[in-house]
Amino acid sequence: MGSAPLSFRIAAAPPPRLDKALSRDVPDSAALSRTRLARLIADGCVRVNGAVVTDAKARVAEGDVVEIDVPEVAEVATVAQDIPLDILYEDEDLIVVNKPAGMVVHPAPGSPDGTLVNALLAHCGASLSGVGGERRPGIVHRIDKDTSGLLVVAKTDRAHHGLAAQFERHSAERAYLAIAHGCPDAADPRLRGLRGTSFGPDGVLTITTGLARHRTDRQRQAVVFGSGRRAVTRVRVLERFGAPCVVSLVECRLETGRTHQIRVHMAHAGHGLIGDPVYGGRRRVPARALPDAAREAVAEFPRQALHAATLGFEHPVTAENLRFEAPPPADFATLLAALQG
Repeated sequence: MGSAPLSFRIAAAPPPRLDKALSRDVPDSAALSRTRLARLIADGCVRVNGAVVTDAKARVAEGDVVEIDVPEVAEVATVAQDIPLDILYEDEDLIVVNKPAGMVVHPAPGSPDGTLVNALLAHCGASLSGVGGERRPGIVHRIDKDTSGLLVVAKTDRAHHGLAAQFERHSAERAYLAIAHGCPDAADPRLRGLRGTSFGPDGVLTITTGLARHRTDRQRQAVVFGSGRRAVTRVRVLERFGAPCVVSLVECRLETGRTHQIRVHMAHAGHGLIGDPVYGGRRRVPARALPDAAREAVAEFPRQALHAATLGFEHPVTAENLRFEAPPPADFATLLAALQG
């Protein structure tokens, strides 16, 4: 347990339930989310007027004295590693980083270290006040190892809870830049007749499907209908390359954020991403469709051409609207320059 319990009084006109009253009245400095408070109640760490209360629905009254024994934050087994980070923003509650391609977000079998979490443990150190009772960064969304771009990570329990709620209700803004085979076009009869796709009057392609694990390859996701998790991607063409168009720069905006969502949806639409080793297929740019230098740059690009370029959300503690942009990394920019010729 901590050296001294957290102590405060229930304010005037309290909600009748203990959990709701604590959520309102616990000092902000404690940085305890509703989820964490519920766990502390269940674990017998909350006393009201000196008596332990484990029922979250127990009634409380104005002036009741609450004491909460908050256990010391547990250290995690994950090793801290001094890995350089591109940090766009940081305060006591959260940090926004521009992740390079090739970095895994979280340790997993096959990637036990060298991850973003390892780097954040070293960078943040004692400023991690604890997420779910552990001194660790709170990962609320991820991007694939070989996708570059913006991520927000919680440093406190209250920030983790607030950010996770925004991503769950899909209110955070997320826009990606991608370079794809072909050009999504409202005049394409194949796309017009493809299940799950539709075009708006502004020419934006909306892809709406379910996503689920592939039946035979558990490392992949697959488009399904009538099952799986709902996934919605909106695709706008920014630039076209070739005559006829054989490659395009597109902006993909996520309404939902599912595993591999953009990569799977673009492949479903017949416009897989350049360099995607899983969903891109073996599609090649036809000879003479692009200048030789551009065609070679496309053929040699070593990863999926996908970059998380824009991230916007409401600060979970201050309620300030935050929005960040990150330019594509060097490899992506070089490919785009070759296409622009």
